[in-house]
Amino acid sequence: MTRFVTPVGKNVRTGLAGQVYAQVKAEFGFVGELFAALSPAPEVLAATWALLRESLLAGPSRRTDKEVIALGVSVANRCPFCVDAHTVFLHAMGEHALGEAIARGERPAGPRHALLLDWARRERAADLPVDQVGTALACHFVNRMVSALVGENLLPGGMDSSPFVRRAAGRAMSRTVRRRRVPGLSLTLIPRGCAPSWAEGSPVGPASAALRAAATGEALSRTARQVVRAAVGEHDAGHPPLGNGWLEGPLAALPERERPATRLALLAALAPYRITEREVAAWPVTDAELVRLLAFGAFAAVEHVERAITPSRPGTAPAPSSATACP
Repeated sequence: MTRFVTPVGKNVRTGLAGQVYAQVKAEFGFVGELFAALSPAPEVLAATWALLRESLLAGPSRRTDKEVIALGVSVANRCPFCVDAHTVFLHAMGEHALGEAIARGERPAGPRHALLLDWARRERAADLPVDQVGTALACHFVNRMVSALVGENLLPGGMDSSPFVRRAAGRAMSRTVRRRRVPGLSLTLIPRGCAPSWAEGSPVGPASAALRAAATGEALSRTARQVVRAAVGEHDAGHPPLGNGWLEGPLAALPERERPATRLALLAALAPYRITEREVAAWPVTDAELVRLLAFGAFAAVEHVERAITPSRPGTAPAPSSATACP
């Protein structure tokens, strides 16, 4: 189901990809398409798994609350694969009506879930638990990488669009989803970096720092990276106009040789579902380099959202724009 890359085989047991696969299998029973798609760049794979696990799966907040956040972010980012996945997870939690209502674009009846959904969609600062903030940021990254490298369908033939199929899938995953997880287990897979101020003292902090370090955009010049971040700010990390005409302005500031890679990074940040074979073929590189470039674009959007949703606290610095910026 992956696009543009050839994943590391799901039965591999060696190397960093094999170690991540082992943890994912232990917690889910299988390796999902997202993790397979990221496997050509193992450091991106490990950091993505760590942030997702330590926030959504192992964090202390109610799993249902975090699934509402994840589903709200996925709806806002127009990621059908992720919408279906988190709807299935809500079914697995026994929240059948809640999951289907949000998937249909409706507001939950319960005030707590309604507020969490509004926050996830509107990206406003709020004093929420670290694992809930981490869940939102992880999903902003995952939505973009899934849209770029996996596609729209969670299940073959579009069966995931059926509420009955989603409910059945949720029932099958109920025991796995409800299992309590020990925080911090994924941190053995990632290098230790400087945690952002909003996540200090939580396993979410090192996981966030690792993903920031893995998504450096080393294939791009400094000017190209600035172009991507400026475009993300201009569009507020949201959806640009239909078509790809909006790309011409940012790309005009760059030499012709830098435009194919920068185009891919811009699309990954703002419209990953519009990436086609044509854009990928215009920048012929290894699968690992492609995953790392797309990760940079996706994380540029995450950084923008991070600044919007994490409140400034007295005596703390804002989240750094790179791991090396940490004091």
